[in-house]
Amino acid sequence: QVQLVESGGGSVQAGGSLLLSCAASTYTDRTMGWFRQAPGKEREGVAVISSSGSTIYADSVKGRFTISKDVAKNTLYLQMNSLKPEDTAMYYCAVGYRWTRPELDQSKFAYWGQGTQVTVSS
Repeated sequence: QVQLVESGGGSVQAGGSLLLSCAASTYTDRTMGWFRQAPGKEREGVAVISSSGSTIYADSVKGRFTISKDVAKNTLYLQMNSLKPEDTAMYYCAVGYRWTRPELDQSKFAYWGQGTQVTVSS
């Protein structure tokens, strides 16, 4: 069974930065991604990285967030800079199926972490 444990969330002021980490028990050679869900909203894709390192970002975070992974450490990262209040959400790490391509469709992801809260104040 795949275990994903997120960390690094917290409260910051607008313009600040946070680094989220996701420790995975296995399958870090697959497509992995970060998703988020704000109160009263549906969960949405933030950033995804393929097994080869290709990345895709939501338009709302392009130029501010960077996804990366360290396969040797079985860890996925999300560097978040220039944070805005609208980035406030629970952030989830996910691992895709063997065939998952880099896309922001949450239905293409098989395993999920419990989430880490990010709160950005104005």
